[in-house]
This record gives sequence, C-alpha cells and structure tokens, in this order.
Amino acid sequence: MPGISRRQVLGSATAVALSLALTACGGSGSSPSGKDENGVVTISVNGMPAKTQALDRQNFMEDVKAFEKGHPKIRIDAREGQMDPKTFAAKLAGGQLEDVYYVYFTDPAGLIQRRQAADISEYVADVPFHKDIDPALMKVFKDGEGKTYGLPTGNYSLGLLYNRSLFAKAGLDPDKPPATWEEVRTAAKKISSLGDGTVGYADYSKNNQGGWHLTSWIYSMGGDVAARQDGRWRAAFDSEAGRKALQALHDMRWTDRSMGTRQLLEIADVQKMMGSGKLGMYMAGPDNIPTIVKQFEREYEEYGLTALPGTATLGGGDGFMFNPKASPEKIKAGLQWVQWKYLRSPEREAVDSERAKKSGVPIGLPQPRLFAGDTQAEIDRIHGRYANTPVENYQPFIERNAQVETKVEPPNAQQLYTILDGVMQSVLTKEDADLDALLAEAAKKADTVLASVK
Repeated sequence: MPGISRRQVLGSATAVALSLALTACGGSGSSPSGKDENGVVTISVNGMPAKTQALDRQNFMEDVKAFEKGHPKIRIDAREGQMDPKTFAAKLAGGQLEDVYYVYFTDPAGLIQRRQAADISEYVADVPFHKDIDPALMKVFKDGEGKTYGLPTGNYSLGLLYNRSLFAKAGLDPDKPPATWEEVRTAAKKISSLGDGTVGYADYSKNNQGGWHLTSWIYSMGGDVAARQDGRWRAAFDSEAGRKALQALHDMRWTDRSMGTRQLLEIADVQKMMGSGKLGMYMAGPDNIPTIVKQFEREYEEYGLTALPGTATLGGGDGFMFNPKASPEKIKAGLQWVQWKYLRSPEREAVDSERAKKSGVPIGLPQPRLFAGDTQAEIDRIHGRYANTPVENYQPFIERNAQVETKVEPPNAQQLYTILDGVMQSVLTKEDADLDALLAEAAKKADTVLASVK
C-alpha cells in the first residue's frame, strides 16, 4: 500500500531473537553444504529494498544484524530484487539464483511443476507455529501430493470497504453491512438517494484494474476466469457466473443509478470519492483504509470493512521458496531466517506492536492474517491491546472472511485484465451493452493469451 507499511517500520535491530529448534541434518561440512571451516552457513536471500528506499533498506539491514547476532552460525548475503519470471530460469541454470527467494502467490504452482523449487517437507515441520499457519495459505506452496516448497509471509483478500457515516445517514446499520450482492444493491440505492452527488457503489474499469475487480466479481459468483482443460489453460468467464457479475453491475449502474454517471475510474479516483465522504462502498483490501485516512485527512472510525459477498474472492500474497540446488544446511538456515523475520511469534509481535504504535503505524487492520487457531487468537489479543484503529469496525470482515474462499489471480493475469477492462467499460458506459456478446468476444481474446501458458 502507499506510504510506510508496518513491516517497514518494524524492521529494527531491537526485535526479539527467536531461534528455531531444527534438528541437525548430516553433512560433511564441505563447500556444497554451505558451511565454512567454523561451521557457519552463508545463505543468499533477496527481498532487500533498493537504495532509493533508504528507510526500508536501513531497517532490513538492521534486521540482518539482529538475526545474525541471535544466530551466530548463520550469515545473510542480502540482495535486492524479487522473483522475476523473465530471468528466473537463466539465474537458476547459471547458479545465480538466491538460496531463499521471494515470490508472489501466482508463482509457486509453476515453479513446483517445473521443479524449480526445493522440497522442504522434511524440514518445515520443525518451524515454530508451522501447524498454525492458515491451511489455505500453505496450500499455495504445496503440490498435488501434499509436499511443501515454501512458506507464506503476507496475504490479502478483497472485501467491501464502506463509509459507516453514510450507512447511518441512509438508515442502514453500520454494524451489519451487506452479506449478499442483493443487499449491496439495496444499500447502494439507499445511499445514492441521499443526493448531493453521493454515490452508493463505485468500481474500476481501466488500467487493468477493471479486469482485476471483474475477476473478483466472477469468483464471488462461483466462477473462474481461467481453467485448465485437457492439459491447457482456457478462458472460463463466458459462463453463468460471468453473466451474473455483469448483470449485477449493469443493474446498479443503469436501473438503480446508484453508481453515479462518472465512469472509467481507477483506484485513485475511487479512493478520492471515499475520502471526500461521497461514496458508500467499493471493493477493496484492508490496506486501502490507512491510505484514505492519511491522504484525505479522515478518521479511521469513519470506515468499516466486511467480507466480499458470495462464495469466493480474489486474493494474493507473498512468501519465500528455496533454490532446488540448495543444501539441507542452507534450507534449514533459510527457514530460520524466514520464520524469524516474517512469521513473528506472539512474543515478538508484542514488541513490534508497541514500537509500531509509538511510530504511528496502524495496528488492528484485519490483514495480513497468516495464522489460524490459538496462535492467531493470541496475536489478535496483542493487536487489540496496542490497536490505534477501531478493530470492531473490521469484525464483519474477520467473522465471514473465513467462509469465503480466497482464489489467486489467473495465469497471464495482466493480459487478461486488459481484455476484461474492455468488458467493464462497455457495461458501465453503454446501457444497451450485449453481455453475452461481450463475454464471448473477450473469451476468444483470452484463449489466445492463455495459449502460451505452460
């Protein structure tokens, strides 16, 4: 999200060192193991911020120093960048790939299929709190046989962000936001009837953002944007779910007139509308709230968040995987680094939360939310203790989001979003748009884009 994130501020040398009780694995101590004559393992990791991000980079390097102090047998060779699909294969073949590398949730399936990531199943069971990581997030890093190839370190999912003040003004209960798309439609009509330029619901339709949101609409209706058929990927949105999504948008835009007359919007436009107090609802992740509060000088108490209606939503996140050529010693050391820096224990979470509150970083937003069970419950209690945002306003999101499946982006997502942008634009700017024709034509274009996916 724009601005300084919590993770950036919390990366400091005063973090509590938490060591892993990983079982020692046999190794000769020779160079292939990664150990030097003193038994120190050096691992290369990426994800270090660029020099242009001075504060982020400083915090990252302070974390490296703190980690090495608490783990004297491990040295971190930190490098800039993330996983780049265009150069990944060449780096792996040339021996230049980091031992521990950053990925988005869209990457693991292909990397696992091409055997470009190490199987860490025999080591990951010893990572503290491993069993408490949300199974849906762990699934991203598993193959069909249940083997594990990485760990999640961040996540998000799209929900419904709403203006609590406008809800109350329209006679709606801010503590009971819409749970179905029909309820969204009803609420949007009531809010737009307030007049004075107030819009009930808004959505994106350009710069690939329209396709991004339409994907989540289709997921929520029980459909897919792309599916694998007979060994190849094909468009899947020319379906009942696709038509229901477009019909809902069309009806709010043209029948109810609850989406306003201004269209061809993108995220900055919609955030400005919400920040001006003239928008009731829009599809968004939790990170939109601090952006609006900071940029438009609003108050956190003005906004609520609930889960997206329907059966599923679009989500994503990030994590780390391991070089398939890495030795067991390097993999174990890499797991210690990833767990220490990104998968914080409740004890370390308390230290970080106290520091974050002093720095004015928002505490209490409902994501990232990596754990389940008792571990997450304890972290929630810690966040509640240090919260500087109204956590009760996000309870509708937390309570129902577990019932909504989070699905990752389709293959060649950005190219598909460009195609789906056109569909969104037609529906929102042409009252007589032929929904079936739009879907059929877009599907033909999408099949061409998907033909290159292996």
